[in-house]
Amino acid sequence: MKLLHFSLKSLVGARLAAPVAVTVLLAACVAPPPRAVRVPAPPPQRVFVYPANGQSAEQTDRDRYECHVWAVQQTGVDPSRADASAYERVVVQPANPPGSGTVAGLVGGAIIGSIIGGPRNAGAGAIIGGATGAVIGSASDANAQAQAQQTQQQINQSAAAGRARADSYRRAIGACLQGRGYTVT
Repeated sequence: MKLLHFSLKSLVGARLAAPVAVTVLLAACVAPPPRAVRVPAPPPQRVFVYPANGQSAEQTDRDRYECHVWAVQQTGVDPSRADASAYERVVVQPANPPGSGTVAGLVGGAIIGSIIGGPRNAGAGAIIGGATGAVIGSASDANAQAQAQQTQQQINQSAAAGRARADSYRRAIGACLQGRGYTVT
């Protein structure tokens, strides 16, 4: 009777372990989306204006405003707007550390392989299942890394476009102010 009780317990444990192992293995195949870590942007470059021809403070303010309006019309960039975004540096990383999918696949595959192999071939089943799980997990890791690199590239392109727009505004306002007799740096 005691032997029968032990074998029923083992059977129930094996039946519960199989779904858990399958869940672990499948979880290794699903890569969460990459996470973006914002790095503080460098402070915006300021335009310094020196009245080279003895312009008054009032004239300098008026010229600066008129040149600002002209630069906005020319470039479509208005850094004085509240919703104007300073370009930010962003680093995109996979949500899970590299190799975690491989390890999860290895462990899950080994568990499933040993269950499928049964008591006589549990070792061989664990080795084959572990190798298969590691390959699947490795593919998951590679997919997560590729997705993070693609997201990083998109963010870098957007930031480069923002820097180019900001630079065009600075060049435009600088040209206007220089045309009115100011030294601009």
